[in-house]
Amino acid sequence: MLEISQLIGGWGQTMVVEGLSATVQRGETLAVLGRNGVGKSTLLELVVGRADRRSGEVRVGGKSVSSLAIHARAWAGIGYVPQGREVFPSLTVMEHLVVAQRAGDWTLKGVFQLFPRLQERQASYGNQLSGGEQQMLALARALLGNPTVLLLDEPFEGLAPVVVESLVESIKQIAASSALAILLVEQRVDIALDLADRCLVMDRGRVVHEGSAASLAGDERRVAALMGLGEFESHP
Repeated sequence: MLEISQLIGGWGQTMVVEGLSATVQRGETLAVLGRNGVGKSTLLELVVGRADRRSGEVRVGGKSVSSLAIHARAWAGIGYVPQGREVFPSLTVMEHLVVAQRAGDWTLKGVFQLFPRLQERQASYGNQLSGGEQQMLALARALLGNPTVLLLDEPFEGLAPVVVESLVESIKQIAASSALAILLVEQRVDIALDLADRCLVMDRGRVVHEGSAASLAGDERRVAALMGLGEFESHP
C-alpha cells in the first residue's frame, strides 16, 4: 500500500533521510526505531509532503504522490498524526472532526465508540483538552479522512502511563478493524514492537536493520546495539 523508494530529503539544503526504502502492506504496521535525530520524524514529513524531497519516490496504492501537495496526498489516502498533535485551539472537538470527515468506513459514530471521551468533550475547544484528549482527537481526525495509509509520529509522547495504556489498546483496535497500512515512529521501543508486525531501525538517515517485530521483542541487548543505545527504552 505504501512504497518508499530510495528517498532522499530533509530541510532546505540539509539532507536528513538518505536513500531510504521501505514498504508497508495493507493491514500491516511497520515501526520505525532509532535514536533521537536519526531522521525518523523527517521520514514521515517527507511521506506527507512537509519536508523537502531531493529524490526518490513515495507511492500509495501503486501511484506516485511524490510531486503532490500536502492536501493532495491526503486525498490520495495518507492520514497523518503529527508529533505534538497540532490541534487547533479555537476549534471545538466536533469542528475538528466534521472538517476532516470524508466518506468511508470510519464515521463519527465509529470514532466516538473508539474514543468515548471525545463524545463527552465534543463542545470543548482544542486548548481546553488534556494532552491525552488532544491525542485522541488527532487520531480521530486522521481516521475520519478514511486514509489507506496512517502515519503516527510519537503518539505517546508526554502522556501519563494510564493514558498510554489506553491509547495502545485503541491503536490495536484500529489496526485490527481496518485494512490500513500503518507507519509508526515511536521512541518507546517495547510499545512499538508490541504494536508492529515489522520494524526497521534507522541511523543517520538510513536503514540499518529490518525484520519482524517479534524477532526483537524482549531482546533488550540486541535492540540497544542496533540503536547504539546504552540502555533499552521501555514502557513505564
